[in-house]
Amino acid sequence: MGVDIEIDGDRLTVQGVGKHGLKKAKADLFCDNSGTTMRLLSGLLAFQSFDSVLTGDESLSKRPMARVADPLSRMGASISLEDGHAPIVITGRNLIGIECEPPVASAQIKSALLLAGLGAEGITTVIEKVPTRDHTERMLRWMGVDLKEHEIGGSKAISVKGSDALTARDIHVPSDISSAMFFLVAAACMPGSELVLTDVGMNSSRTAGLDVLRSAGVELQISELREQSNEPVADITVKGGIRQPDSRVVINGSIVPNLIDEIPALSILGTRLNNGLEVRDASELRVKESDRISAVVTNLKKMGADVEEFDDGFLVRKSNLKGAELDSFGDHRIAMSFAIAGMIASGDTELRNAECVAVSFPEFFETMRLLSA
Repeated sequence: MGVDIEIDGDRLTVQGVGKHGLKKAKADLFCDNSGTTMRLLSGLLAFQSFDSVLTGDESLSKRPMARVADPLSRMGASISLEDGHAPIVITGRNLIGIECEPPVASAQIKSALLLAGLGAEGITTVIEKVPTRDHTERMLRWMGVDLKEHEIGGSKAISVKGSDALTARDIHVPSDISSAMFFLVAAACMPGSELVLTDVGMNSSRTAGLDVLRSAGVELQISELREQSNEPVADITVKGGIRQPDSRVVINGSIVPNLIDEIPALSILGTRLNNGLEVRDASELRVKESDRISAVVTNLKKMGADVEEFDDGFLVRKSNLKGAELDSFGDHRIAMSFAIAGMIASGDTELRNAECVAVSFPEFFETMRLLSA
């Protein structure tokens, strides 16, 4: 779309063209397996002066997109789907700011609407009954947007003005705490181990997984807490061995949206807890890159775990895992979670379709080998 981007090692240089400076792509925009890419781009492209088509792989093409297309249409966007799914066909239009409560608690939908609001006439307000990840709000503030947070009817509201401009600034991208979770769980499940992860993002909307680890009796230490590019960053030390809690660890309610990516990894931890781990209110897991509830339960049962499936979650009881032949279901987080399960299981584990980890963590298996050396 006409943006000049240079990559030099771990440094990425982007030459900005402004909110309205993008150009029509010569082909469909392939979002691979990334729902974040597809939904955020939908908001950005809705107010451009050209038409766009967003496509994805087989998995992404099954994920619900009406949840982002419908509120964007209320702003005046022209968006068509195939039975509620990608490909997404967007005809660039002039947008009008609206007040909107997304149909589900989703940082992706919120972010798409805020990005669309930057190109819309007037003010766009997103209402959140359940707060979600706020990386987009922090980034927009870092780049000079006069973003307002206030309250409407007892719920959090975020507003942006279409007249706001973004100013280029250097950005430090912290290590991803969702990716860190796999190794935090692995270390916790191995008595006598100690692991230090540096420069990890500690955004308060992303640290619920650390709270769950602590409630499960995992020893964690946070050090060198600091702020970079409007995001908190710290080092995390985890020591192996679990001080068993007195009751079952339960993940439910308003904490779920901020744990949605960590739950598959935490299910492995559940096999080490005397009273188990229960997940409820997490039906959104069924419409991620895979049906993650079914994927977790299916693979854990293959490894001999005592696990029970619910419509909105599952219950994992303490179990001794055994090596098995497992499937990633084309889902990077399922693949990484059960690679970790294979580390702590007895016998050999074979994981099919493991190449999907490249979606979010291309160096995962290399890092895993370093830690197990």
